[in-house]
Amino acid sequence: MRILLVADIHSNFVALETVLAAAGTYDTIWCLGDIIGYGPAPNECVDTIKRQASISICGNHDLACIGRLNLNDFNFDARRANIWNSEQLTPENYIWMENLEPMHYVDSRFMLAHGSPRAPVWEYLLTPEQANENGTYFRTQICFIGHSHVQLGFRLDPSEHCERFLPDPGQMLSIESKSRFIINPGSVGQPRDQDPRSAYAILDTDAGFIRFERVEYDIRATQRHMSIVDLPPALIRRLEFGM
Repeated sequence: MRILLVADIHSNFVALETVLAAAGTYDTIWCLGDIIGYGPAPNECVDTIKRQASISICGNHDLACIGRLNLNDFNFDARRANIWNSEQLTPENYIWMENLEPMHYVDSRFMLAHGSPRAPVWEYLLTPEQANENGTYFRTQICFIGHSHVQLGFRLDPSEHCERFLPDPGQMLSIESKSRFIINPGSVGQPRDQDPRSAYAILDTDAGFIRFERVEYDIRATQRHMSIVDLPPALIRRLEFGM
């Protein structure tokens, strides 16, 4: 099976459409949360994920937009954008999102968590130390995460040594080994690793690899849409810098 891994779309429909086109043929999508928040097209993004993803989990911004997290936990710009996103959601999309959880076991080999297995809503998992500590919180070979908006991975060896790696576009990772992995495919709608291109990954369970990818999208189009609906200027500017 060929699975498209996406995370942190953040209501950026232009970026999502670009990723779907660039990914080529895939059997399904696994969505790692934060479908909405920040950006200007929440319903378009939710509708697409509802239609194409076989598994979706929620992120902290999703939870805030449907009233399951306190908006005071967010900074002023994020809070303002979340309020606006919440007000745009159709009743059907609101109800669909209410049924999502921030963590999901797919099977005995794969699991999904928005932040981390240890703290699926809030933890930004970025260091080998965190990855090692999280290793005791999941029982599968591979855990896919989002939340940090950084495309990266951790290899957890049986010796408890942990290797952190930042993949190049097109880089392939073999998962046919005794190692365990924590993998972040990066953010579709708002990368924060100084690369403004949308990030995603492909999991091929038959061939036994994960391929990391980046693709340019029309950032100006998303920025124009954000300006039209009066979203915070800082959120608009940051898209072009990948931060």
